[in-house]
Order: sequence, then C-alpha cells, then structure tokens
Amino acid sequence: MKPIITSIIQYQFMTKKTFKKILVWTVSIMLLLVVVLCVHIYIVTRPQPANPYIKAMARIDIKQPIDQNDANKITTFLYQEKGIDHVLCNPKGGIVIFSFYPAKTTANQIVADFKSSMPYKGDRVLPTEQQLAGGCPMASTTTYKFYSFIKHVF
Repeated sequence: MKPIITSIIQYQFMTKKTFKKILVWTVSIMLLLVVVLCVHIYIVTRPQPANPYIKAMARIDIKQPIDQNDANKITTFLYQEKGIDHVLCNPKGGIVIFSFYPAKTTANQIVADFKSSMPYKGDRVLPTEQQLAGGCPMASTTTYKFYSFIKHVF
C-alpha cells in the first residue's frame, strides 16, 4: 500500500511541476508576442520621412489675360524655383500646372514666391473633396473602400 501512495504523491508532484513549466512557457511566449506586436505597431505607425522621389502637381489660375510671351516668363520663373520638375502654362486659359518634389518645397511656397516676384495675379486651385474622390479611379473600388474604412477605424 505504501508504494502506491508514494507513487500517487510522486505523480501529483510531477504533474504540478509539469503544469508550472507549461504555464511559465505559455506566459513567456505570450509576453514575447505582445512585445513583438508593440514593436511592429511602433515601426508601422511612426511618421515616415518624405520620399525624395515622389512628385506632386499643383495649379495656378492667372486672373488676368496673358499672351505667349507672359507664359514664357512664367514658365522660366517657375523652372528657376527650387524643387520644380515640370511646368506647363496655357496662355489661352490662363492656367499654370507644375509638378514639384514635396521633399524639397511645397506648392504654397511656390505660389507665394510667384505672387511676390511676378506681376501677375493668380491663386492656387485646390480641388474639393468631391473632385478628389471623382478624379481617382481607385476611389471607386471595393478594395479602396475597405482600406479607407480600416484607416478610419484605426
């Protein structure tokens, strides 16, 4: 009878010991996974530096009539600005469209320099939310809508 009691006590002791090992390993792995998740969230959500290769476009509407000579002056001036990549000036419509590198300058800075240095009256044109949504074919896809929902939630 004594060996049976001893074996039962040893069995219970071994199961308690095994249970403690399993519990310690499980808690350790869960803690490690939480730390990895926190590091991942930090890396993904921190602000990214401006990509020097990304280009943006902007538009200036000239509020007075201009001719081809004026359009050439405007184009030359804008090409001399820092960060400008390409300039198109339509003298008939009084529209100037330019592409620039946002890492080097901003459209507001370019327009402010244009207004202060050139004798032409012009304003930057900013599209409305409706125009932005209608202008991008990606905005109407289900994938983009799902992405927007997730982005809005988080």
